[in-house]
Order: sequence, then C-alpha cells, then structure tokens
Amino acid sequence: MSESSTSSFDADDAAESGTSGTDILARQIRSGLNELQRPADGLLLSALSAGLDIGFGPLFMGVVLTLTAGVYDHATQTFLVANAYAIGFVFVVLGRSELFTEHTTLAVLPVLDGRSSFASLARLWGLVYVGNIVGASIFAAAMVWLAPAYGIVEPGVFAEIATPLLAHGPFVVFTGAILAGWLMGLLSWLVAGADSTLARFAVVWLVTAAIGLAHLPHSIAGTVEVLAGVLTTDAYPLVAYFRFLVVATAGNVVGGVVFVALLKYGHVVRGGE
Repeated sequence: MSESSTSSFDADDAAESGTSGTDILARQIRSGLNELQRPADGLLLSALSAGLDIGFGPLFMGVVLTLTAGVYDHATQTFLVANAYAIGFVFVVLGRSELFTEHTTLAVLPVLDGRSSFASLARLWGLVYVGNIVGASIFAAAMVWLAPAYGIVEPGVFAEIATPLLAHGPFVVFTGAILAGWLMGLLSWLVAGADSTLARFAVVWLVTAAIGLAHLPHSIAGTVEVLAGVLTTDAYPLVAYFRFLVVATAGNVVGGVVFVALLKYGHVVRGGE
C-alpha cells in the first residue's frame, strides 16, 4: 500500500457532512479504529447485548407465523415474516451494539489502510463473535420455553423457521451466507453514509428485511433460528446447528470482507475519488 493511500484518510480529511465514497470510507476507518481499540470487557458486553437483542427478530417471526397461519397466502406471510426478522437488526444497529457480521467490513478497513494489525482484528472478531453467540443462544433457549408458555408462538413454528436454513447442503448454505455477509457489509457502509436517524432506520430495515425475505444464512440471527428449531424437534440433532454455524460464519466473513471491504476500499483509494 502506498504512503499516499494511507495518508488520504486522516481524521481531519473528511467532514462529517460529506457523502462521497471518500467521506464514507474515512468515517468507517475512524469507527473501525475506535472499535478495535475498545477494552475487551466493553466489547464482550456490547456483543452479548447484540446477541440477545437480535433474538427479537426470530421471536416476532414466530409470532407472525402463528397469528397468520391459515389466514394469508404463502407470499404475504413470507413478506410479513421478513419484516419481523428486521426488528432485531434495528435494535442492534441503531442501538450501537457490536455485531460480528458488521465487523467483517467495518473492522477490516483500518487493517487494509495500514492503521491496525491483523492481531487486533482477530481480537475484536473473537470477542464479538463469542459474545454474539452466547447472547443469541441464551435468547433461543429462553424463547422456546417462554413463547409457547405465554401463548404467542406455537412450538412447531420454531422448526418451521429453522428448516430453510438446515434443508440445504453445505455449499448452498455457504453461498447463501456469502450473500448475507455481503448485504451486512453494505449495511455498515450505507449506515455510515446516512445523514439522519430516519435514513439509518430505513437502510437497516431495507437490507435486513431483504435477508429475511430470502432467508439467507446469518450466523448470529441464524443461531436463534436454528437453535430454537433444534431444541423443539427431534428432526434435527444438535450437530446440525454446529454445522450450520461453521458454514454460515465462513460465508458471512467472505461476503463482508471480499465483496464489501476489499472492493469498496479498492475503488475509493485506487479509483481516484
């Protein structure tokens, strides 16, 4: 990387009101550096919070499926469920909690720019990933007990939600997870360019509802979806969840790093913008 490319994005270079690719990249790099330098306990607690909060998406998916069973056709029901899926992401992203799939782009950009190390990136990824998975797993375990007991979700609905993520082979799940990671990387990029809370809300809702509509494998939200299904049916063993998690995580990382972080950084720095 040339000296000129790294010096192009000093903190004083980009006005917060700018919306060009250069301005967005500068904001992303500054935000990524802030996260990379946060204390470990702060990262872990924020990631735990994100894992818990994102579970509201699958919970309301179950509520919608229960309420609309036999009422709406499949297409309408799918659209409503996709919008319910987005709720958890709104809570996480607008609440500024740490979500692993956002950091497949955000935390990678300072490393590409030569401002942070791969060791710092691995530290952040590890802490955020563990916190997210623990939080999502706790929510899933609580949800499969509370939701049926409270009478808002039929138990069989959890298996219905998990089935699309478990019915495919590893290659198909991996490819779908690349798309989900790609979209989450774009979400991080677009939120940085949004100039108001309403605009950020619209971006988060649009991108994550699209992921929900296609039922693409997201490693963290998918933990709640799949683990809830595994815990409520004998059709899928626990190993099916771990297999899903490994493949979905790998795909999410490829999607966020390759198709957003590398390409966005490359076209802004090398493209003369």
